[in-house]
Amino acid sequence: MYALKTQNLKKSFTNADKTAEVLFGIDFEFSRGKLTAVMGPSGSGKSTFLMLVAGLDKPTDGKVFIEDIEITALNNKQLDQVRREKTGFIFQSYNLLPMLSVYDNVVLPLQLAKKNIEKTAILDIIEKVGLKGLEKRFPSQLSGGQQQRVAIARTLAQKPTVLFADEPTGALDSVTSRQILTLLKDCVKQTNQTIIMVTHDPSVAAIADEVVFLVDGQISGTIKNPTLQQITQTISSWEENEANEE
Repeated sequence: MYALKTQNLKKSFTNADKTAEVLFGIDFEFSRGKLTAVMGPSGSGKSTFLMLVAGLDKPTDGKVFIEDIEITALNNKQLDQVRREKTGFIFQSYNLLPMLSVYDNVVLPLQLAKKNIEKTAILDIIEKVGLKGLEKRFPSQLSGGQQQRVAIARTLAQKPTVLFADEPTGALDSVTSRQILTLLKDCVKQTNQTIIMVTHDPSVAAIADEVVFLVDGQISGTIKNPTLQQITQTISSWEENEANEE
């Protein structure tokens, strides 16, 4: 069973009477309970694709389904509700409120959505992301890696069907980056979480269950259970093709 799928997904942008095609009819299913990395050269449409499947932008044509809900057919009010109930986001910028503690940052989306808050469950999530004992600290008292862990805990507390991550370790050092990636991988294993992660880093993509390669607005291939060598070889082929075209 898929967690998310696209059908003939297209996106173009018009500016000064000129139309630029970005995505060209993408059909793909993201498996439930898997971490999928989306990679591609600069300008390949990765960020645009993530915005569309997350319901943050509208496609020019095509459909996006989260479970059995076609989010591309919803009005703005319905879409807001689906995003609150079905999706979560982790970005490079942690988007924590500086005046709130770790605990309060984690529960804030639940409060805004007027959902029931189980303190024991929240504390358990905070412990799982390695922040036990830091619940009362403020973002300014945390390292960058710890702030990213708060952002992850905040997302997990919402129990999303699909968690979207856009370069989640891009601003972190290599050691902290590895810890965060291990945490995300554990989330997939322990809670059957579905994660779709955009990254340009082969070592980050290598921890995924599957890598999807997006080139020139189309899916050019996938690798299940990827190795770092397989990913770097694929990237080398992009570079060779670009060099030949020049």
